[in-house]
Formats: sequence, C-alpha cells, structure tokens
Amino acid sequence: MPAACPSGAGPPGGAVGAAARAGGARPASGQRFRRRSSACGAAAMKPRKNTKRVPSFRKLLRTSKIKLDNKLKNKQYKQQSAAKKYRKEQKKLRQAVRDAVCKKPFPLEDYKKKHVAEKQEEEEEDEALPLDMMDEDDLKLMEDLARKASFLTRDISSNEPVHIKKRKRDSVIEKYEKIPRRINAEPEKELIHLLPIKDKGGIIPQTMEKPVPDVAEDEEEDMEEMEVAEELNEEPPPVLTPEEMAAQRKVKLQERKMHIAALASAILSDPENNIKKLKELRAMLMEQDPNVAVIVRKLVMVSLMEVFKDIAPSYKIRPLTEAEKATKVKKETQKLREFEEGLVSQYKFYLENLEQTIKDWKQRKLKKSNVVSLKAYKGLAEIAVKCLCELLVALPHFNFHNNIIVLIVPLMNDASKTISELCCEAVKKLFKQDKLGFASLGVVKVVSGLVKGRNYNVRPEVLKVFLHLRIKEVELKKDSEDIAPKKKFMTFKEKRKHLSRMQRKWKKAEEKLERELLEAEASESKEKKLKLHTETLNIVFLTYFRILKRAQKSPLLPAVLEGLAKFAHLINVEFFDDLLIVLHSLISSDDLSYRESLHCILSAFQILSGQGDVLNIDPMKFYTHLYKTLFSLHAGGTNDDIGIVLQCLDVMLAKRRKQVSQQRALAFMKRLSTLALHVLPHSSIGILATNRILMQTFPKMDLLLDNESQGSGVYLPELDEPEHCNAQNTALWELHLLQRHYHPTVQKFAAHLAVGAPAEGSGALSLDLSRRPATELFEAYNMKGMTFNPPVPSVTPRRKDTFSHVDSFLNQELTEQLQQHMSKTVSHKTLDFARHLQESSLS
Repeated sequence: MPAACPSGAGPPGGAVGAAARAGGARPASGQRFRRRSSACGAAAMKPRKNTKRVPSFRKLLRTSKIKLDNKLKNKQYKQQSAAKKYRKEQKKLRQAVRDAVCKKPFPLEDYKKKHVAEKQEEEEEDEALPLDMMDEDDLKLMEDLARKASFLTRDISSNEPVHIKKRKRDSVIEKYEKIPRRINAEPEKELIHLLPIKDKGGIIPQTMEKPVPDVAEDEEEDMEEMEVAEELNEEPPPVLTPEEMAAQRKVKLQERKMHIAALASAILSDPENNIKKLKELRAMLMEQDPNVAVIVRKLVMVSLMEVFKDIAPSYKIRPLTEAEKATKVKKETQKLREFEEGLVSQYKFYLENLEQTIKDWKQRKLKKSNVVSLKAYKGLAEIAVKCLCELLVALPHFNFHNNIIVLIVPLMNDASKTISELCCEAVKKLFKQDKLGFASLGVVKVVSGLVKGRNYNVRPEVLKVFLHLRIKEVELKKDSEDIAPKKKFMTFKEKRKHLSRMQRKWKKAEEKLERELLEAEASESKEKKLKLHTETLNIVFLTYFRILKRAQKSPLLPAVLEGLAKFAHLINVEFFDDLLIVLHSLISSDDLSYRESLHCILSAFQILSGQGDVLNIDPMKFYTHLYKTLFSLHAGGTNDDIGIVLQCLDVMLAKRRKQVSQQRALAFMKRLSTLALHVLPHSSIGILATNRILMQTFPKMDLLLDNESQGSGVYLPELDEPEHCNAQNTALWELHLLQRHYHPTVQKFAAHLAVGAPAEGSGALSLDLSRRPATELFEAYNMKGMTFNPPVPSVTPRRKDTFSHVDSFLNQELTEQLQQHMSKTVSHKTLDFARHLQESSLS
C-alpha cells in the first residue's frame, strides 16, 4: 500500500472538495484513493533543494593530498561500477534475445483457445468475489488487465505495480514472443550479432547467419583453377633468341630514358607547377623489370640529384606553425608554401631511398621481389654514395644536411676503397669551400664521435681530412668598436659650417643609424665565424689529445702529429708544457717511424714559434734528434720526407735565428751539404736552397769556404751533437762535386754557394730561383712522372759519311777478294764443342 500523505502536505481543498462538502455527498472510496495518491505524487515529484555547498578555493587548498586521492579513487570506482552494471544489463538483454530466438514457446492464439473451457469451468466453481467492496473504476481496471495476455504470464509475486510504464527492452522481448515460430529440421546455424537499429518503436537487434563453406562450391573452384593452370601450361610464352632479347631490352631502356628526360625537363622548366612530377620520377627508383631495373635506378638517382641541385632554394625551409597555417595569405604565397612543402617531402623520401640502398648492400640483404641481384647492389650503392657526396658539397645550407653528414662520415671508414675515397674527397671539398664554418663544425663533431665510438680503430684517412679545415686564426672576443670598419663622420664644426639646422638634425640621425648597422654587421659575421672556428678547433684538439694519451701505438698517430704540426700555433698556452713533454717522450721511445718523428719535431717548433715565444724553453733535444737522423735519407727511397725536413729546418733555423748559435748553424750547413750528395736531384735543389738562406741569414758562414781551420779542435762528423762537432774547422768541399752534377739547376746552386751566395753580380741566381722558397723548388723539380725536369734539350745528330765498298779499297787485289767473298753463299755448320776439346787436348 502506498504511504499516507502527511498532514499539511496535501492541497488545502480545491473546488471539487468544496462542492462535495457543500452537497453533503461523500465521494467514492476509489475517488478518494486516487486523489490522495495523486496529491502525494505531486508532492513527491517536487525537486529537492540541493543544500550541498560548493567548496571554496581556500578550503580546497586546506584539503590534504591523501583526501583528494581518496576522492579520485572513489569517483573512479563508481564509474567502474556503473560501467560494470551496464555491461551486465546488456548481457542479460542479449541472453534474452538468444533465448527468444532459439526456444519454441507455444503460440499465443492456441494457448487462448485451449484454455477457454477450463477458465469458464474455474469461474463457475470459484466463489463470487465481494464486488460491492470494490469501486467501479477498480473493477473496470481489473477487467481490462484480464483481457491482456501479459497479465496472465506476469510474475504476481513481484512488488512492481501493474500500471508501471514498460521499458524498451520489454517491448523488444514482446515483439520476439509474438512472432510465430516453427521447428526447423535443419541443423542450428551460428548467428553473428550486429549493431542494433533504433527507431521510434525501440531498439531492433540485428543478426546474421555465419556463412558455412560449401564443399561442393570449393571443389568446383579448385577444378576451375586446375583447368586455367592447364591452359596456361599448354600455351607457354614464345622463346626469344639472345638477339631478340637484347633488342627488346634496348627498346625498353630507351623508353625509360625518354620518360626520365621528359619528367626532369618539365620539372626544371617550371618547378612550382610541376612539383608533383618529382613523385612520379622518384617512383621509378622502384623499377621492377629485371632486364632494365639496375640501369634505370642508377639513371633516376643521378637525375634526381641534378634536379634537386638546380631547384633547391638558397635558404633552409622551416615547417609552418599552426598560427601561420591558420592565417589567410595571398595566392602567390600559398603557392610558394605548397612548392616548398612538396620539395622538402620529396627530398626527404629521396634521401631515405638512397640510405636504404646503401643499407641493403651493407647487410647483403636481398629483396623478396628478387629484381636486383646481390652483385648489382654494389653498383647501386656506389651511385647512391656519389649522389650523397654531391648533395653534401652542393647543398650545405639546405634541409637534412646534418642527416647526410651522419650517413657519409661512417662510410669514410668503409672497407671498400672506392667508397672511402669518394666520401673523404667530398668532406675535403666541403671543408675548403665552407667560409663560415657551420658545416665544418657538424662534420668534425660526427668524426670525433666516430673515432671515439670505434675505440680509435679507424683508417688514418679519416683524421687526415682535418688538415683541410679553413681555420687560420682563433681570436678572443673583442669590442664591436674594434671589429667594425672605421668610417669617417663629419665633425661638429663641419656640420655647423656646411649644413643648416634641419640638415644637421637629419645628418645626426643618419649617422647614428649607420653606426648601429656597422656594429651589427661586424658582430654578426666576424664574431660568429670566430666562435664557430674556436669550437671546431677545440673538438679537433680533443680528438688529437685523446689519441696521444690512450693510443700512442695506433696507426692514427702520424695523422695526429701532422695535424698538431699544422694547428699547433692555435693551441692554448696552458697546454704547451705538457704537450712538449709528450712529444719528446714519443721521440725518445724509438717506436716511431722517421716521418712520425719529423712530425713531432715540426709540431714542437710550431708551438714555440707562435705564442710559445714568451716561454723559456730550450728545445735542444729536438735539434739533436734531427741532426742525428738526417743521414737516414738517401737516393734509394722516394725522398718524400725531404719536404717535411725542409719545413723543420725553416722553423728551427731561419725563424728562430736569434735563439740559434753560430756553431749549431755551421754544423747543420755542413751536414746538409754532405746530404745533398746522397739524394735525388730535386731534394738536392731544396737542400742547397736552404743552405743559401742560412748563408745569407747567419754572419760568418763563409768560414766554411776557406781551407784554413778556425780555432782549436778537429771536425768530428760522426758526433751527434751539433754544438760540439767543431764544424768551423772544415770546408764545404761537397760544392766542387755538386758543380759537376748532371742536373743543370744543381750546378747553378753549387756555383752560387761556392762564391758566397751573392745577391748581385755574376755569381747571383736568376729571379726565378732566388725568389722561390726551398719547399716550392723541391715540388717544382720533382720527378714523380719519371721524366727529367727540366727536359733534356734535343740535339740534331751529325750527318754520317756514306761507305762505298768499291772506292774504299785502293788495292785491286783486295777489292776482288771482297767481291768474291760477298758472292759466296754462307753455309752454317753445327758446332761440336766436345770434338773441339778432344782435338785441342790431343794436340
């Protein structure tokens, strides 16, 4: 029974109640019951007032973190519970639908007809209900409910009221129950539940029978495939002769070439409108015809490389931001954006294809299509490396340049000599043409990481590329006023004299702007360049010092010493003492070759000739080592080390003439003159040119041109100490031998030194020889081509006298004997040496 309405909750009495009271009529019990229930329902349907207040911000701040975490967990648990409840309801609904489909309930009409008689009998037997106790409305409601079948089938034990509104799922089940069913003799088929359809009447479930494969149809399809295969086997393709296959391949190749040329020409003629053809051209990199696949892919690689070199802009294209994409721009700007975006994407895909080609060759990986053989992959990889090297040098400013560097640098250490040389040459070209130094810095970083990552087990050519860096100076930061170019501005008196008041005002503003522009230009170009060069050189020296410290017996040591010799004048003064100690220990260890020891000496004196002038260091050990090892050079070798010796002598003697004693200079000059007799002509010319500089730089060097001894002692040529060998007591007798040398230039230098190396007069050298340094003369007269330099002048041969047999002999008798002898036929006899020896022994 419904709960009674509380006092005061109902309405205070309406028009119906007043009329009833006035008439004295008492309303029926059913009417009273319905009015009271409707009044209570109206009171219950009123929305409850939400007394829960929203927490303030200050209260939220005071709330602990644990409490907030608990609230969050509770909220998540409620959401999970609601989802779990929803899944259970859906499961029940699906189960009810399956039961309604599978089971066979009795039809509703048959059920009614069958039990009509029984109902009538039961009604007669049952006692009559006290209908006078029920209202007319309640009696009518019960009769209406009795006519419905759902009233009979409903569970009477449930507390749910009869007139409650039915849910949609009940209506769905009702529809399935009302559908007439029949027993299927066929086996049950599996159903696949699809997404339901919702209409005005409610949700309509959708199902589909699971298809059962028909064995007969499969057999028919197999028979058809067998028949098609037999037909194909019966008609094989025509067999072509080798000549026909070559002609067919030539035609295909010509078609591909024409197509590549047409696409490339269209792109170059109008890049912005034909940017989509780049994709079509790049798609030809995946050529699948095995007859022409290799050549076509090579041609496409090279063609795309040339196209990108031509159409790439002279700036780096950056991706657009979301704000820039959202703004409206002109048609020309939009067209340019689309062109740049397409160019960058196609360039990226092209580089990825080249990288994949190289990886496939390195991994010896054969594709599933088997279009290109493993042997052909090497040729494709070489072309891919050439294209990458060209792009590395030609587009150092464009996108993905650092990615190309990362690909090229490890290939410098490749086992293939061809690929290694290609990559090294490309990096050298990049270093030579890089003026600012940004690209060089990127390469140096990757090379340094490669050397360290491989544990210094790389080829020396990888480190020798550092020698081609364009780093000549590394300076500290200066003020912009010192770096900016000086420009003269008008003084105040000149302005007052020549300009009006308004002109002076404009002139002042103009000069201020010019000063700011000059300062900005100087600080942006020079300071940035010096900063990049300094960072690059720091990484180079870091790599060199690591190898000197950890891998002194590595084959990289000559390249390290050569690099130190070139950049030693740029090293910080703080490292000079430690570096000189390391270099001397390397020389004294006797583990180095002669060329490596020469690089050590050159590095040490390069350090001392630059910022090392302020240091009080005596490099006598290096002088002694060079003096001792000079006779290691001879004509039996290539004499390539003579060039380094000449550089060492120039740094040790000519540039440090104030720190070199006369005894040391005399000893070196005597030993060099002796060495000139043992080496090749171009080496002799370089040594004699060095002696000429020593004779003109140091005073009293003409002592060696006199036979008389100066001072006490005898010259000791076998002594390894140049200060104590008494070189002043000897003479340059080697010059007399060199004046008879077969090389004319050696003769000229020897004669010039024999007379004291005068700058003017009859004994002076020509300008071509006197103005050139020793190293340049050594390279100019080199005999690498196995030709005499200078070439030997051609001499016209003398005319030989004719010989006449008749007139040569005046005696008649001798002439006759000669003619008789010449007319006889010569008969050759076999030589029997055994018989001849036997006869000679008997006699």
